[in-house]
Amino acid sequence: MDEIRGSTQGTAPVPLSVLDLVTVGAGRTASEALRTSVALARLAESRGFHRYWVAEHHSMPGVASSSPAVILAHLAAHTDRIRLGSGGVMLPNHAPLAIAEQFGTLEAMAPGRIDLGLGRAPGTDGATAAALRRTDRPDEGADDFPQQLVELTRFLDDDFPDGHPYSRIHAVPGPVQGTSPGGVQSPHRPPIWLLGSSGFSARLAGMLGLPFAFAHHFSAQNTIPALDLYRESFRPSEVLDAPYAVIGVSALATDDEKEASRQVRAAALNMIRLRTGRPGLFPTPEEAEAYAFGPLEEEFVASWAANIVHGTADEVRSGLDDLHKRTGADELMLTSHAHRGELRLRSYELIADAYGLPVA
Repeated sequence: MDEIRGSTQGTAPVPLSVLDLVTVGAGRTASEALRTSVALARLAESRGFHRYWVAEHHSMPGVASSSPAVILAHLAAHTDRIRLGSGGVMLPNHAPLAIAEQFGTLEAMAPGRIDLGLGRAPGTDGATAAALRRTDRPDEGADDFPQQLVELTRFLDDDFPDGHPYSRIHAVPGPVQGTSPGGVQSPHRPPIWLLGSSGFSARLAGMLGLPFAFAHHFSAQNTIPALDLYRESFRPSEVLDAPYAVIGVSALATDDEKEASRQVRAAALNMIRLRTGRPGLFPTPEEAEAYAFGPLEEEFVASWAANIVHGTADEVRSGLDDLHKRTGADELMLTSHAHRGELRLRSYELIADAYGLPVA
C-alpha cells in the first residue's frame, strides 16, 4: 500500500510528484533535455517529491519521451529512493508481453520503486498510431483496452490458467525478484495505475480497485466529474481498500511573475501548433511575443493559461492548495512547461521551498 499512498512532507497537504515530458526547447537538443530530466529526477528525490513519471508521446519534436521504459532505466541509474514510473505507457501501442518484460526488467533494476501507469489514447496523431500498431485501424487498440489490460496483468503476475494459449509463456524477469534471508521468495511486480482524461478509465479503475491518475493539465473541465465517477465506481481490491486519485497539474513557479506569464504564452503557442498539425520544438518567449495571435487563438491562450498554476512560489502554492481543496485529490503530480531546462528545475525548487520540503 505504501508504494501507492505517499506520505506528505513539510507543509504540503498531500504528496507532490513530478510528471516529465522531456521538453525540448527551440535551439536545444534532445540530449540536453534528457540531461535536464536526470537533474530534475535527482532534485525531486533530494527534496522529497514522492514519485517521478515520464509520459509517452510520439512524432512531437518538442517532446523527447517516446520511450518511457528506456528513460526510466536511465533515471533509475541516477537515483536511489524516489518512485519512478510511466505516466503513462499507452497500452494499445504495444504488445502486453513487451510491456510486462520492460517493466519487469525495470523492477529488477530498481526493486520496489517502479509504477506502471497505463493509458488508452495513442499519445499521438492517427497516422503515427497506425504506424506504431501496424494496422489500418488506429482506434482498434483503444476499443480492446480492457482485454489488453487483463492480458498484461496476467503476464505481470505470471498466472495464466492451465489451458490458456499463453499459459507456457513467461514475462522475464518475472514477479519474483529475489529470496529473503529466511529463504522465502517474495513476489513483487510494479503496481498498475490507470490514466485518463475522461470517464472511461475513471470507471474502469474504480471497478478494478486500482489507483487512478487524471490529466487535469489538459482536460480540466472533466476533472471533477471523472474523480466523482472513480470514487462512486470504486470497489475495494487486493491493491487498494479505498480510492486513491492523482491529478496531473501544469505548474510553473518563477522568481519573476512576468517570466512565468511569458513562458505560459509560449506554451500556449506550442499547443496551438500541435493541435493544428504543426508540432515543433517548444518556442521561445520571444517567438511567442512576436507571433500574431488571431482572435480565436487569443481565446485559446486565455483558456490555456487559466489551467496553468503559474507565478511566484507563493502564488503557485496558493493555486495548488485551492485545486487540492476543490478536487480532493490524494496526490498532485506537477508538470512544468518552459523553454529552458534551468527554468523547469528552478520551478520545482521554488515549489519545494514554498511547501517547506526537506533539503538534502
